[in-house]
Amino acid sequence: MFDFDQYLGFLAFLTILTIGFWLMIFLLTFVVPYWLFGNLIEMYKEKREAKKAKRNE
Repeated sequence: MFDFDQYLGFLAFLTILTIGFWLMIFLLTFVVPYWLFGNLIEMYKEKREAKKAKRNE
């Protein structure tokens, strides 16, 4: 069946695979939407500031 070294290698592979899977879930559900939402807010603030500056000239 499996030697002990093969078993440890298999466990290391499963650990790395699982860490990668949860990292992708975290990135796609939290980091990317946070980045996009923050970017949109900053663009809105810049446009609003530019409109105020143009109006006050």
